[in-house]
Amino acid sequence: MKSPLPEINLEKPAEEIFNGLRIGVPEEYFIKGIQTEVESCVMEAIKSLESLGAQVKTIRLPHTKYAVPVYYILAPAEASANLARYDGIRYGERANANSIWDIFQETRGEKFGQEVKRRIMLGTYALSAGYYEAYYGQAQKVRTLIKKDFELAFDEVDIIAAPVAPTTAFRIGEHGDDPLSMYLEDAFTLPANLAGIPGISFPVGFDDNGLPVGLQIMAPACQEEMILQVANAYQQVTDWHKVIPKKKFIF
Repeated sequence: MKSPLPEINLEKPAEEIFNGLRIGVPEEYFIKGIQTEVESCVMEAIKSLESLGAQVKTIRLPHTKYAVPVYYILAPAEASANLARYDGIRYGERANANSIWDIFQETRGEKFGQEVKRRIMLGTYALSAGYYEAYYGQAQKVRTLIKKDFELAFDEVDIIAAPVAPTTAFRIGEHGDDPLSMYLEDAFTLPANLAGIPGISFPVGFDDNGLPVGLQIMAPACQEEMILQVANAYQQVTDWHKVIPKKKFIF
């Protein structure tokens, strides 16, 4: 019989949650080109946690820079394999066609969006004979290194605090013709996904255009209780999650 999930006490005072809590701040998440307001809002939030009794320490996650290319090899490979079933015969909608091969081709051509098709093509290439070990196999090895970075960091700290993204939200369609720029927006959230650890994000301020800035908290595997406690405690002592931007912004 499975053990019951631990009860999360959201009534604990923030000072009790943060007193002695070891917070790691990774150097690699404050990269060249990060939006100034994002960095200042995140650092201000971390300082407020320190004022409540947390111990803040700079840490290293050296393989973070490989997270985006690793993810965009592994995730498209999984997409290529998993989406093969959506052919108009076994799963999903079906396009009208005269033969089974036309059904396959037209269904997948009409029903899949541009980004889905891009990922299927990338994943199929990465898994193809002659390239599997060079791309997919190597990406899995680097994923292990990213996971190891976090394990070593959590020997020194209890949680890791970092920006959610290097910039605030971009306009709808702004990166439509530049998928690489769009992928780079994920640079700070992908490492946790690759390492298999929980994370949570919450607002900690706004940029000059009134767009929200987020702080993410990451914890060791199976420590969801900790990040929920931390996020709740932060919102006990701040009102960023209630503030409505003074400026109107247009997407």
